[in-house]
Amino acid sequence: MSLVIAGERSGVGKTTVTLALLSSLSRKYGCVQSFKVGPDYIDPMFHQRVTGRPCRNLDPVLTSESYVQECFASHLQQVDYALIEGVMGLFDGASGRDDFASTAHVARLLQLPVLLVLDCSRLSRSVAAIAHGYQSFDARVKLAGVVLNRVGSDRHLQLLQDALEPLQLPVLGVLRRQDQITIPDRHLGLVPTAEIPQLHELIDRLAYLGDSCFDWGRLLPLLSNNYQLPLTSQRVSEGDTETRRRGDAETRRIEAPLHISFTPNDPPLRIAVARDRAFSFYYQDNLDILEKLGAELVFWSPLTDNTLPAGIQGLYFGGGFPEVFAQQLAENTSVIEALRRAIVQGMPTYAECGGLMYLCKQITDFENQSWSMVGLLPTTTVMGKRLTLGYRQATVLQESPLLPVGAKVWGHEFHRSQLTMMPEKPLFEIRGYKQVQVTFEGWQLHQLHASYVHLHWGGCPEIPARFLRQCRN
Repeated sequence: MSLVIAGERSGVGKTTVTLALLSSLSRKYGCVQSFKVGPDYIDPMFHQRVTGRPCRNLDPVLTSESYVQECFASHLQQVDYALIEGVMGLFDGASGRDDFASTAHVARLLQLPVLLVLDCSRLSRSVAAIAHGYQSFDARVKLAGVVLNRVGSDRHLQLLQDALEPLQLPVLGVLRRQDQITIPDRHLGLVPTAEIPQLHELIDRLAYLGDSCFDWGRLLPLLSNNYQLPLTSQRVSEGDTETRRRGDAETRRIEAPLHISFTPNDPPLRIAVARDRAFSFYYQDNLDILEKLGAELVFWSPLTDNTLPAGIQGLYFGGGFPEVFAQQLAENTSVIEALRRAIVQGMPTYAECGGLMYLCKQITDFENQSWSMVGLLPTTTVMGKRLTLGYRQATVLQESPLLPVGAKVWGHEFHRSQLTMMPEKPLFEIRGYKQVQVTFEGWQLHQLHASYVHLHWGGCPEIPARFLRQCRN
């Protein structure tokens, strides 16, 4: 069995609890595979630094219910334990009408028990009412126990334990207020691991909490890896359907063969993947799929490299924080000139969110300073306070190296920037999850696909297959 770590709401400490458990498991008990519910990039970075294994995202909107199940089962091979960190509150999904894409939904899909993290900083007996509500709200979700976080004193702990006793809900962990670990954050959440100089000390502290604050005698049997994929007839709970996920609209499958044939005389298909402190938002599954389809991934840095990697046929820019490193990016003029030449000459390029920002004329940062970027897109990125967030159904209006006209895909937006202008012919028609309002977004020119929409290719490997065919051509 494996275990899902859930919070009663955002901000209760489930990431700290998850990292503490992962730190102890990986150091003392064996190999552990972690997962993250939802589209987040930064929490998985912390998971990977703790466990030494890439964390996998489980998101039934970006992929599908069946992909979530198959991804989970396939990555349990050759590991001893598995742990899933949830998203937001246990029952918070993509809409308020149901809990699709919530932690509870994923727990049901995988038929796993939930360890519920409770913020006890302003509670005593009322903790029982909260726990009882979560325990009884959906009988299909089984709570294995609770973690009491931010407990103030021994007396406080005794009050909490006395209140919970009638529920027969095991207390499997207790973290004191003085135990709290602060992980630095900024405008899009936690600061990525590559930017935290004291990360090793932080992980040591998390491991100490993991060793000392949990009831391992009862936890280890829940975490041991004896998982079997649910039978097809059990996979989808009543009412959890693909139509519901799609906001009552079918998503067209993209017609494209997955097989890409190479002859022995073909040179390696080398794809340059920008990966450094400015560009770090990548789903590991996307990278894996590219390699399975025959690509050789060449990681490079627009911040520090003086030129593009040699012999490449395609470019991939993920998201990240180019606004934080805008001056350094702007000063690397040799790379900017090389990129402009390569893309204008037709090199297939995929850029999402931070990558899109980098390819614009300028980035205006939070201090209202403007920095020159690659300049392929005739628009400027301006940072602001407004957060654009949510799942997006995108209908393709302009053929790109990744997508044909008319295809519909699901993605996710998460940014605090806006563009000063949009193209006359945008790449996408955009709708929010279960929304009818239409907006337009994205750029397509030369062989460039640039958009704020992050895509996970697990549910639609035809997308990277099409991209690699364009790169080969």
